[in-house]
Amino acid sequence: MIVRNRPADRRGGLRGARGGVKLLSDKGHHEAGIFCPDYVEMRTGNQIAYGWCKSLEDKVNSDTPIIGAAQNDADGTAPRKGMRKFQAPQAASRDVAQAPRAQVAEPSVQPVIEEAPDTANTAKSNEPPQNRPQNRPQNRPQNGPGQKGKGPKAGPGAKGPGAKGKGKGKQNPPPKVVEIAPMATNAGMRRRHWGLVLSALALIVAPLLVSAWYLWTVSTDQYASTVGFTVRQEGGSSSADLLGNGLGDLFGGSSTSDADILYEFIQSQEMVSRIDDRFDLRGHYAQPWPDDVIFAIWPDATIEELVWYWSRIIRVSYDQGSGLIELRVLAFDAKTAQAIGTGIVEESQNMINALNDQAREDLLRYAQRDLEVSLRRLKDAREALILFRTRTQIVDPATDLQGRLGVVNNLQAQLAQALIDLDVLLDQSSESDPRVKQARRTIEVIKNRIVIERENVASGDITVGGEDYPTLLAEFEGLVVDREFAEEGYRAALTALDVARNNAGRQSRYLEAYVRPTLPQSSEFPRRWVLLGMIGLFVGLIWSILALIYYSIRDSR
Repeated sequence: MIVRNRPADRRGGLRGARGGVKLLSDKGHHEAGIFCPDYVEMRTGNQIAYGWCKSLEDKVNSDTPIIGAAQNDADGTAPRKGMRKFQAPQAASRDVAQAPRAQVAEPSVQPVIEEAPDTANTAKSNEPPQNRPQNRPQNRPQNGPGQKGKGPKAGPGAKGPGAKGKGKGKQNPPPKVVEIAPMATNAGMRRRHWGLVLSALALIVAPLLVSAWYLWTVSTDQYASTVGFTVRQEGGSSSADLLGNGLGDLFGGSSTSDADILYEFIQSQEMVSRIDDRFDLRGHYAQPWPDDVIFAIWPDATIEELVWYWSRIIRVSYDQGSGLIELRVLAFDAKTAQAIGTGIVEESQNMINALNDQAREDLLRYAQRDLEVSLRRLKDAREALILFRTRTQIVDPATDLQGRLGVVNNLQAQLAQALIDLDVLLDQSSESDPRVKQARRTIEVIKNRIVIERENVASGDITVGGEDYPTLLAEFEGLVVDREFAEEGYRAALTALDVARNNAGRQSRYLEAYVRPTLPQSSEFPRRWVLLGMIGLFVGLIWSILALIYYSIRDSR
């Protein structure tokens, strides 16, 4: 028996020498330096046996006959039609056991594909007569193309030293051997794979298990109370608003600024101090300590640490467009959560009242100051006008100018009358008449006076300090305007002071709660599944980054 280390073809295996064992499965293993396929075909004489083996020696040396089964070939094709069970005689086992060691494939030799000729007849001719089968077919051709000489019944492919006949058989060319790539083995876990698994267990699974144990067994339930409010302003506008004091309030800017102040005040240290004085925050939130070190605070916490913890139990939502403020308060029992929410609303209302009081005080103070400034300005304007009148000795330059212009107008009328009288006199007498000369002299004097009066009005007069009337009139008009403006400012300041005094007794801004502090009936916090998912995502990300860093360093080496 000859062992051939080669795969089967698609027709159910390459035909080998009689008594050979052929590889029918690409799966195999090496034992004792001999390659043993899992599923083999053994030919002994004209008998064929198929079977699975653990080792080559177990197959060829066992006295138990090999029982074949209808299995697929190595390349996935169906078994040959008509396959049945055969019993391999022990002679075949002895042949295999006595086969030369060189004919057995070594472990380092790769499987090859041989285009072997059909040596069935040659193998049969080499068998002893007693082992040959007696029921040979009788319809064989007497002379085949491969027969030479006069040898009786030489097979068509007979060759080799064991061939019968007087002629020499034709030798077939040697088979071509083609080296193929080694067969792929099943993938298995390696040391680096186990390292990744262990690191994932240490960095992902273990933290998740510890976190789940803490969240569901150690952490204390927390209750959430919700409250919402906004800052409202009294409708309408006062006289002071119309005069310009508080124009920002007219357009709603003050209420928005008050909401901004409350948003910062709720998160400030002053609010924490006030609520701590009323409800003893350290005593309540330190109850689970030291069992729950994550969601509780230590009893001896400072005010700065309490402010840090305040940001964990209070969530403030603020809409700047509408000015709505919403709070969520967490506590270890429902009533405490509601009480803290109510206390925050009350302290916010107190802050609004303080802002109102401060605004009223500021308004009164500013109104009083504006009134004093307006009064002083009015006094200065009036004093300047008095000094002008004293210096120019003119009460009203406009009135004095009207009087001077009246003199010119009177002279104009006298001149017209004198001209008329001259014309009448010329009709009644001649030029040599003394009355005509007198009339002409009167007309000349009146014209000269008109010119002098006009020059006095335009250029000046020594009787008013040497200043011309246009300059005096411009100075007087400026003083009059200053006095009128001071009088208007004084009246406005006086009105604003009266309005501030009237509004001092009422509240212009107030806090309106649109959601009263709620009383929770069940604990909603901590959100265990959400926290566990976030922890898993975080540790998974860390593990992935560390794995990538490790493999990048490993590949760079």
